[in-house]
Amino acid sequence: MLRPLFCLSFLAFLTVEGWSQGYRPPVTGVGIVYNTETTFNFRLTTNRAYALGVEFGRLRTYYKTTSFNFSFGELKSPKEQRQSADPAASRSFRPYVFGKQNNLFMLRSGWGVKRYFSEKAKQKGVAIGMNYSIGPSLGLLKPYYLALAYTNPDDPRNFRVLHQKYSDGNADVFLNNTRILGASPLTRGISEITLLPGASGAISMHIDWGAFDEFVKALEIGFMLDVFLKEAPILVEQNSPMFFNFFVNLQLGKRK
Repeated sequence: MLRPLFCLSFLAFLTVEGWSQGYRPPVTGVGIVYNTETTFNFRLTTNRAYALGVEFGRLRTYYKTTSFNFSFGELKSPKEQRQSADPAASRSFRPYVFGKQNNLFMLRSGWGVKRYFSEKAKQKGVAIGMNYSIGPSLGLLKPYYLALAYTNPDDPRNFRVLHQKYSDGNADVFLNNTRILGASPLTRGISEITLLPGASGAISMHIDWGAFDEFVKALEIGFMLDVFLKEAPILVEQNSPMFFNFFVNLQLGKRK
Protein backbone atom coordinates (compact mmCIF):
# COMPACT_ATOMS: atom_id res chain seq x y z
CA MET A 1 0.00 0.00 0.00
CA LEU A 2 2.83 2.40 0.84
CA ARG A 3 4.51 2.10 -2.58
CA PRO A 4 1.55 3.62 -4.51
CA LEU A 5 1.30 6.38 -1.91
CA PHE A 6 4.99 7.21 -2.32
CA CYS A 7 4.52 7.29 -6.09
CA LEU A 8 1.49 9.57 -5.70
CA SER A 9 3.45 11.93 -3.47
CA PHE A 10 6.34 12.01 -5.92
CA LEU A 11 4.05 12.70 -8.86
CA ALA A 12 2.32 15.49 -6.94
CA PHE A 13 5.71 17.01 -6.16
CA LEU A 14 6.75 16.87 -9.82
CA THR A 15 3.45 18.43 -10.85
CA VAL A 16 3.94 21.40 -8.54
CA GLU A 17 7.58 21.83 -9.53
CA GLY A 18 6.75 21.58 -13.21
CA TRP A 19 3.97 24.11 -12.88
CA SER A 20 6.23 26.55 -11.05
CA GLN A 21 9.07 26.16 -13.56
CA GLY A 22 7.03 26.06 -16.73
CA TYR A 23 4.40 28.66 -15.98
CA ARG A 24 4.70 32.23 -14.75
CA PRO A 25 1.42 34.05 -14.04
CA PRO A 26 1.04 37.60 -15.31
CA VAL A 27 2.45 40.11 -12.86
CA THR A 28 0.14 43.00 -13.69
CA GLY A 29 -1.21 44.42 -10.47
CA VAL A 30 0.63 41.81 -8.40
CA GLY A 31 3.19 42.68 -5.78
CA ILE A 32 4.61 41.23 -2.59
CA VAL A 33 2.98 43.11 0.24
CA TYR A 34 4.36 41.04 3.12
CA ASN A 35 7.76 39.50 3.80
CA THR A 36 7.04 36.96 6.56
CA GLU A 37 4.17 35.05 8.10
CA THR A 38 3.71 33.17 11.36
CA THR A 39 0.93 30.65 11.84
CA PHE A 40 -0.27 28.39 14.62
CA ASN A 41 -1.46 24.95 13.51
CA PHE A 42 -3.91 22.42 14.89
CA ARG A 43 -3.76 19.06 13.10
CA LEU A 44 -6.09 16.05 13.42
CA THR A 45 -5.17 12.70 11.85
CA THR A 46 -7.07 9.58 10.84
CA ASN A 47 -5.68 7.55 13.75
CA ARG A 48 -7.45 9.83 16.26
CA ALA A 49 -4.21 11.64 17.03
CA TYR A 50 -3.41 15.34 17.14
CA ALA A 51 -0.55 17.83 16.85
CA LEU A 52 -0.10 21.47 17.81
CA GLY A 53 2.53 23.49 16.03
CA VAL A 54 3.92 26.76 14.75
CA GLU A 55 5.20 27.65 11.29
CA PHE A 56 7.51 30.51 10.31
CA GLY A 57 7.33 31.44 6.63
CA ARG A 58 9.13 33.80 4.28
CA LEU A 59 7.29 35.03 1.18
CA ARG A 60 9.82 34.54 -1.62
CA THR A 61 7.47 35.52 -4.43
CA TYR A 62 3.78 36.29 -4.75
CA TYR A 63 3.11 32.58 -5.30
CA LYS A 64 5.82 30.87 -3.25
CA THR A 65 6.51 30.74 0.50
CA THR A 66 9.28 28.77 2.21
CA SER A 67 8.89 27.85 5.87
CA PHE A 68 10.23 26.12 8.95
CA ASN A 69 7.74 24.31 11.17
CA PHE A 70 7.73 22.71 14.60
CA SER A 71 4.99 20.66 16.21
CA PHE A 72 4.21 18.43 19.17
CA GLY A 73 1.55 15.75 19.34
CA GLU A 74 0.76 12.10 19.83
CA LEU A 75 1.18 9.33 17.28
CA LYS A 76 -1.09 6.31 17.62
CA SER A 77 -1.08 2.87 16.05
CA PRO A 78 -3.95 2.16 13.61
CA LYS A 79 -4.48 -1.10 15.52
CA GLU A 80 -5.38 0.60 18.81
CA GLN A 81 -8.85 -0.21 20.12
CA ARG A 82 -10.12 1.95 22.96
CA GLN A 83 -12.17 0.10 25.58
CA SER A 84 -14.26 1.23 28.53
CA ALA A 85 -13.00 0.88 32.07
CA ASP A 86 -14.52 -1.76 34.32
CA PRO A 87 -17.81 -0.25 35.62
CA ALA A 88 -17.88 -2.71 38.51
CA ALA A 89 -14.60 -1.49 39.99
CA SER A 90 -14.74 0.21 43.36
CA ARG A 91 -12.80 3.17 41.96
CA SER A 92 -13.24 5.14 38.75
CA PHE A 93 -10.66 4.56 36.01
CA ARG A 94 -10.13 5.96 32.52
CA PRO A 95 -10.86 4.00 29.32
CA TYR A 96 -7.84 2.02 28.13
CA VAL A 97 -6.28 0.49 25.02
CA PHE A 98 -5.83 -3.26 25.27
CA GLY A 99 -2.33 -4.49 24.41
CA LYS A 100 -0.71 -1.05 24.46
CA GLN A 101 2.69 -0.72 26.11
CA ASN A 102 3.82 2.82 25.23
CA ASN A 103 2.43 6.26 24.43
CA LEU A 104 4.36 7.79 21.54
CA PHE A 105 4.59 11.57 21.60
CA MET A 106 6.20 13.34 18.65
CA LEU A 107 8.45 16.36 18.30
CA ARG A 108 8.51 17.18 14.57
CA SER A 109 10.46 19.81 12.66
CA GLY A 110 10.71 20.43 8.96
CA TRP A 111 11.44 22.65 6.01
CA GLY A 112 8.59 23.25 3.62
CA VAL A 113 7.43 25.02 0.48
CA LYS A 114 3.96 26.40 -0.21
CA ARG A 115 2.93 27.28 -3.77
CA TYR A 116 -0.30 28.91 -4.89
CA PHE A 117 -1.79 27.87 -8.21
CA SER A 118 -3.71 31.09 -8.90
CA GLU A 119 -4.21 34.62 -7.71
CA LYS A 120 -6.83 35.31 -5.08
CA ALA A 121 -9.34 38.09 -5.76
CA LYS A 122 -8.52 41.26 -3.87
CA GLN A 123 -11.64 41.21 -1.73
CA LYS A 124 -13.30 37.85 -2.32
CA GLY A 125 -12.33 34.35 -3.33
CA VAL A 126 -10.08 31.56 -2.19
CA ALA A 127 -6.46 30.84 -3.12
CA ILE A 128 -5.64 27.18 -3.78
CA GLY A 129 -2.16 25.73 -3.55
CA MET A 130 0.02 22.89 -2.34
CA ASN A 131 2.22 22.61 0.74
CA TYR A 132 4.92 20.00 1.27
CA SER A 133 7.55 19.61 3.99
CA ILE A 134 10.12 17.15 5.29
CA GLY A 135 12.45 17.05 8.29
CA PRO A 136 13.75 15.19 11.34
CA SER A 137 11.55 14.09 14.21
CA LEU A 138 12.01 12.71 17.69
CA GLY A 139 9.66 10.21 19.30
CA LEU A 140 9.14 10.22 23.07
CA LEU A 141 8.13 6.76 24.29
CA LYS A 142 6.34 6.87 27.65
CA PRO A 143 5.40 3.54 29.27
CA TYR A 144 1.66 2.93 29.27
CA TYR A 145 0.35 2.00 32.72
CA LEU A 146 -2.80 0.08 33.55
CA ALA A 147 -4.67 -0.36 36.83
CA LEU A 148 -4.58 -4.14 37.31
CA ALA A 149 -6.55 -6.23 39.78
CA TYR A 150 -4.52 -8.84 41.66
CA THR A 151 -6.93 -11.19 43.42
CA ASN A 152 -6.45 -13.09 46.65
CA PRO A 153 -6.39 -16.83 45.85
CA ASP A 154 -8.18 -17.55 49.11
CA ASP A 155 -10.90 -14.96 48.47
CA PRO A 156 -11.40 -14.02 44.77
CA ARG A 157 -13.80 -11.23 45.77
CA ASN A 158 -10.97 -9.33 47.43
CA PHE A 159 -8.22 -7.82 45.30
CA ARG A 160 -5.59 -5.14 45.38
CA VAL A 161 -5.00 -2.61 42.63
CA LEU A 162 -1.51 -2.12 41.21
CA HIS A 163 -0.52 0.37 38.51
CA GLN A 164 1.91 -1.41 36.21
CA LYS A 165 3.47 -1.18 32.75
CA TYR A 166 3.89 -4.21 30.51
CA SER A 167 6.66 -6.71 31.22
CA ASP A 168 7.25 -10.39 30.59
CA GLY A 169 6.59 -11.02 34.27
CA ASN A 170 3.05 -9.57 34.29
CA ALA A 171 1.98 -10.44 30.72
CA ASP A 172 -0.68 -12.90 31.94
CA VAL A 173 -2.37 -10.08 33.90
CA PHE A 174 -1.62 -7.11 31.62
CA LEU A 175 -3.12 -8.97 28.64
CA ASN A 176 -6.14 -10.30 30.52
CA ASN A 177 -9.25 -8.17 30.03
CA THR A 178 -10.85 -9.58 33.17
CA ARG A 179 -8.00 -8.19 35.29
CA ILE A 180 -7.84 -4.71 33.77
CA LEU A 181 -9.72 -2.00 35.64
CA GLY A 182 -8.71 0.89 33.36
CA ALA A 183 -5.87 3.18 32.36
CA SER A 184 -3.63 4.79 34.97
CA PRO A 185 -3.16 8.59 35.09
CA LEU A 186 -1.37 9.90 32.02
CA THR A 187 1.41 11.40 34.13
CA ARG A 188 2.51 7.99 35.40
CA GLY A 189 5.69 6.92 33.60
CA ILE A 190 6.91 10.38 32.57
CA SER A 191 10.25 9.84 34.36
CA GLU A 192 10.79 6.69 32.24
CA ILE A 193 10.60 8.33 28.78
CA THR A 194 12.99 7.00 26.12
CA LEU A 195 13.85 8.54 22.73
CA LEU A 196 13.19 7.21 19.24
CA PRO A 197 14.76 9.21 16.34
CA GLY A 198 13.02 9.42 12.99
CA ALA A 199 11.85 11.63 10.15
CA SER A 200 8.51 13.02 8.98
CA GLY A 201 7.12 14.25 5.70
CA ALA A 202 3.79 15.70 4.61
CA ILE A 203 2.08 16.89 1.44
CA SER A 204 -1.28 18.64 1.36
CA MET A 205 -3.72 20.76 -0.58
CA HIS A 206 -3.68 24.28 0.85
CA ILE A 207 -6.91 26.33 0.87
CA ASP A 208 -6.42 29.94 1.99
CA TRP A 209 -9.24 32.41 2.63
CA GLY A 210 -6.73 35.23 3.13
CA ALA A 211 -3.71 34.29 1.04
CA PHE A 212 -2.56 37.88 0.60
CA ASP A 213 -4.21 39.48 3.62
CA GLU A 214 -2.60 40.45 6.91
CA PHE A 215 -4.33 37.65 8.83
CA VAL A 216 -3.84 34.01 7.78
CA LYS A 217 -6.93 31.80 7.67
CA ALA A 218 -6.19 28.50 5.93
CA LEU A 219 -7.12 24.83 5.86
CA GLU A 220 -4.92 21.96 4.68
CA ILE A 221 -5.99 18.44 3.72
CA GLY A 222 -3.31 15.87 2.96
CA PHE A 223 -1.29 12.91 4.12
CA MET A 224 1.86 12.47 6.18
CA LEU A 225 4.42 9.76 6.86
CA ASP A 226 6.46 9.15 10.01
CA VAL A 227 9.47 6.84 9.74
CA PHE A 228 11.72 5.60 12.57
CA LEU A 229 15.07 3.82 12.69
CA LYS A 230 13.37 0.78 14.23
CA GLU A 231 9.90 -0.46 15.09
CA ALA A 232 8.00 1.89 17.38
CA PRO A 233 6.85 -0.30 20.31
CA ILE A 234 3.42 1.25 20.83
CA LEU A 235 1.72 -2.14 21.19
CA VAL A 236 2.93 -5.38 22.69
CA GLU A 237 2.67 -6.99 19.23
CA GLN A 238 2.29 -5.95 15.56
CA ASN A 239 4.38 -2.79 15.53
CA SER A 240 5.92 -0.98 12.58
CA PRO A 241 8.69 1.58 11.87
CA MET A 242 6.36 3.53 9.51
CA PHE A 243 3.06 5.28 10.15
CA PHE A 244 0.87 6.77 7.43
CA ASN A 245 -1.97 9.18 8.20
CA PHE A 246 -4.39 11.45 6.39
CA PHE A 247 -4.86 14.75 8.19
CA VAL A 248 -6.76 18.03 8.38
CA ASN A 249 -4.80 21.06 9.54
CA LEU A 250 -6.20 24.44 10.60
CA GLN A 251 -3.86 27.44 10.31
CA LEU A 252 -4.34 30.83 11.92
CA GLY A 253 -1.73 33.55 12.00
CA LYS A 254 -0.44 36.89 10.76
CA ARG A 255 1.78 38.31 8.02
CA LYS A 256 4.23 41.22 8.27
